[in-house]
Amino acid sequence: DNIYQVYEDEIQALEEEIKLLTEKYEDIQQESLSLSDEEILKSTQSFEREMQGDSVSDLKDQLESLEADLSFLMKLTGLQFTSHSQKTLERTKEKTVQKHRLSGNCHSLSFQLEFQLLEMQSKEKVSAVVSDLSIVMESREDSDVSKFVSSIEEQRNLVTFFRSLSTYAEWFERRRWTFLHFK
Repeated sequence: DNIYQVYEDEIQALEEEIKLLTEKYEDIQQESLSLSDEEILKSTQSFEREMQGDSVSDLKDQLESLEADLSFLMKLTGLQFTSHSQKTLERTKEKTVQKHRLSGNCHSLSFQLEFQLLEMQSKEKVSAVVSDLSIVMESREDSDVSKFVSSIEEQRNLVTFFRSLSTYAEWFERRRWTFLHFK
């Protein structure tokens, strides 16, 4: 008897809650019907313009900032990338394998890189490992450059490659201008 009374009380409370929610819903429906279609359309368009205007101007500002940063880095390092392609070879929840091809020049030296990038994701961090690195440079006939490129390919260290390439290409360009001056 007591258990049935508890259930009946719960049912009655739920019926009252349903009645209140139905009344609220009907009130909201009446308010929205009182607005004309034109008013709704104007307010929607106004809201969309505000959102688009802010986001477009923010994106333009970000793009200009990134272009300025890129220009500064190109002047500082002499590195200029002319093409990049990327192909995803394998993708799972924990890892992604991509094949990258980069080409560009540093001062007057051109280069091409091809490598695979393995990105592994754990709970807290993402780690990336470079494999199958292949570097092609125009001045590879120089034995020192050839040794350097071979060691970088073995180490698979792109940061060291770009830092060293920037310094080497800058001095290569200076030597070339000096020899041209004395000719």
